[in-house]
Amino acid sequence: MTMTFDPVPAGTYPDLLHAAYKSTAKRGPRQAPLRVKDAAAVSGVPRFAPRLFKPLDADLTRHGAGAPLGEKIVVTGRVTDEDGRPVRDSLVEVWQCNSAGRYFHSRDQHDAPLDPNFHGHGKFMTDADGRYRFVSIKPGPYPWGNHAKAWRPAHIHFSLFGNVLAQRLVTQMYFAGDPLFPFDPIFQSVPDVAARERLCAHLSMDETVGEEMLGYVFDMVLRGRDATPFGI
Repeated sequence: MTMTFDPVPAGTYPDLLHAAYKSTAKRGPRQAPLRVKDAAAVSGVPRFAPRLFKPLDADLTRHGAGAPLGEKIVVTGRVTDEDGRPVRDSLVEVWQCNSAGRYFHSRDQHDAPLDPNFHGHGKFMTDADGRYRFVSIKPGPYPWGNHAKAWRPAHIHFSLFGNVLAQRLVTQMYFAGDPLFPFDPIFQSVPDVAARERLCAHLSMDETVGEEMLGYVFDMVLRGRDATPFGI
């Protein structure tokens, strides 16, 4: 299978050098990228062995000895290509901080409490319709030192592969209406307003599970028109 892709509209992807996002000055490329023509990038189909997965990988609330603290949520959505076709059997990985805004990682040393029952990472596959679903805790905002009073909006990191190797996506899912959006240079590094909106999950009472957890919907489009911004 050989695939071609529509151009991504200007403003969809974040600026590689964004002055307000200070670390981009150290790691952003200062020369124009080179286009590499490699047939394997648009013909190879990633495959992942079932042994990579454990029964509870899609429920981040069940990785400890007890229930984690915070607001339990379920996140679901579809992964499609630019023509709306489902991206089937795709590996999706997620990672996030806990409800207090701290990652279960040795490099995160800010003074929010760790939760021994929440490690903040999971993985799962999309189904035949391109759908995914996982259970977690709503992450908290956290300070990140970029500037005075710098706080990240609540977000969950996503990594996934599409139908071909060129459809790798690493992105962040935010929660619609977060009041920290105007103050976050990472979120604002995506120039197009409509593209930023595609980074937001929306509350869904259809996906809400009784009195147990609120449901959020976050659909992702890999490449082309209406693409979900990546690299943030």
